[in-house]
Amino acid sequence: MAPAEIEPDQRYRVRRARTADVRYIRGLLDGYAAQRILLSKETVTLYEDIQEFWVAETVSPSGPGTVVGCGALHVMWEDLAEVRTLAVAPEWRRHGVGHALLSRLLHVAEELGVVRVFCLTFEVDFFVRHGFQRVEGAPVDTDVYAQLLRSADEGVAEFLDLDRVKPNTLGNVRMLRRMGTTSQIDLDDSRQTN
Repeated sequence: MAPAEIEPDQRYRVRRARTADVRYIRGLLDGYAAQRILLSKETVTLYEDIQEFWVAETVSPSGPGTVVGCGALHVMWEDLAEVRTLAVAPEWRRHGVGHALLSRLLHVAEELGVVRVFCLTFEVDFFVRHGFQRVEGAPVDTDVYAQLLRSADEGVAEFLDLDRVKPNTLGNVRMLRRMGTTSQIDLDDSRQTN
């Protein structure tokens, strides 16, 4: 496991999530799900997927820090992954937490050999600054589409834009980033907008 890296403002670090973090991820998710910004997930799903998650945690000299952000990278296919459940505590927005989490997830995608990263979001400007572009439909060929239809994962159903999940995704924008493209953001900009 990679060590946690303290971010430039020295107040938080990004690290792999642990099972004990699920209660904090749940709290972040519930706040945004209540506003219909993120889709809710069952707690059992969060535990099942914990290995996909990274968290931003405050740095505290007196003990464990507080989880102030989370995000997950879910691999869908050989060359395709999705950024999921990217959430930052409201009081920590515009401090670079979202930028740091997304940067880590994109780094993991590169390490895994993923070429394209997808997201379904209301935060279009944030993702555009990180090199994502709007896309229509599912950007996979028909053979891969047929294979993905076999997945029981609800996120894959959302990616495929299946009719049964459309009521959950109304208003979200489908975005894609091709790895190897540069981001248009630096940390100073991220503090102003996320």
